[in-house]
Amino acid sequence: MAKRDRMSQTHSEATRARLLVVDDHAFMRIALKAILARDSVLEVVGEAQDGQEAIERCRGLRPDLVLMDVSMPEMDGLEATRRIKAEFPLMGVLIVTVQADHKLLLEAVKAGAAGYVLKGEHPDHVLDAVRAVLDRETPLDQGLAMRLLRCLAVEVAARVARPQAGLTTPEPASAFLSNPLTPRETEVLSYLASGKTNRQIAKELHLSLSTVKRHLEHILAKLKVSDRTQAAVKAVEMGLPAPGGEGSRNPWPPVLRERSRSS
Repeated sequence: MAKRDRMSQTHSEATRARLLVVDDHAFMRIALKAILARDSVLEVVGEAQDGQEAIERCRGLRPDLVLMDVSMPEMDGLEATRRIKAEFPLMGVLIVTVQADHKLLLEAVKAGAAGYVLKGEHPDHVLDAVRAVLDRETPLDQGLAMRLLRCLAVEVAARVARPQAGLTTPEPASAFLSNPLTPRETEVLSYLASGKTNRQIAKELHLSLSTVKRHLEHILAKLKVSDRTQAAVKAVEMGLPAPGGEGSRNPWPPVLRERSRSS
């Protein structure tokens, strides 16, 4: 099925996805808007030229997705992303960057971004990335996503094993869930965080694709996140082990796996 068809099923014809374009260069904003205009399901409802203005636009316009530049005056895109996700956790953010720098992308994911798209990318790739976020998929390459999650897991494990003086180790994210995940949802989340697609999860768990998608929607709602990238981040913070037992390829450091067993 074509990507446009999948988008049409996710967002009905009566409901267009509302987008905010943020970049300090007017030319880049114009270029992005021209690309997004190629899909009738997408609607650019506003634009901003720095992070502070982006926050104000989000408050007034409530977009479904923000295309966020990184390097901007007044407030950069990473800080704006952190503040937007803190105020609107269900609002998606897609980073727009010049190059896929590993450290930058890790900081973007930690800030709450669903992924990134490169400036100068082919228009079809830009649209695919936007559609992926709106369809609750990840626009990150699977290998890159796993590397970022492993780096994040190492950071979390370091805080657990050697908390800095004067700082307390944060409680697992699961402790703050008002509506806990069911055993099946926990299992789906573990597969999701190990890099599996919805189809792969369905095959592994012998479920229909629609059932997996329904579980994913429940997981995102309970975790109060907008996309599967941030759901995977939550899985790391919760110390969920990768599925399949000790023989599986587990992306998390041993200290996190031990922590999840003892909790």
